[in-house]
Amino acid sequence: MSTAGPTANANDEVSRLEADERRLVLDRFDHDDAWRLGVLLTDLARERGAAVTVAVHHGPQRLFHCALPGTSADNDAWVDRKCRVVSRYAASSFLVGARFRAKGRTFEDASRLDPDRYAAHGGAFPLRVRDTGVVGAVAVSGLSQAEDHALVVEALERFLGR
Repeated sequence: MSTAGPTANANDEVSRLEADERRLVLDRFDHDDAWRLGVLLTDLARERGAAVTVAVHHGPQRLFHCALPGTSADNDAWVDRKCRVVSRYAASSFLVGARFRAKGRTFEDASRLDPDRYAAHGGAFPLRVRDTGVVGAVAVSGLSQAEDHALVVEALERFLGR
């Protein structure tokens, strides 16, 4: 009989997501970097035929936005909701949701935040600069939350040359 129940699995997921965030730290980030990261992420999505919306924020300013064929204004809203979670918690939207699940709760019920403005679903990742902290977010919407998150992580790995 296994002792690994839903909480153990959720805790494993939290640990894995936290490790990604510690690993994917930038040395710098400016407008040109936002453009390069956004284009890289868009190109990855196009290669896969993924209908996604991509956004890159620096602070409250959106520096890059691309909505690929097959997306809608709903994807823009999802990107905004996920980025608000990154801004508020200084962690990926997927990690924030996983932390609530690890406690046996849902973000929607336990955070007391308006679900029309905040979504702790995978796809938005903090842009953390070494010795500075979180300066923005990169986000994708259009796939499952795990796939949105994985696409952003892959793009950041490539962007960092890893």
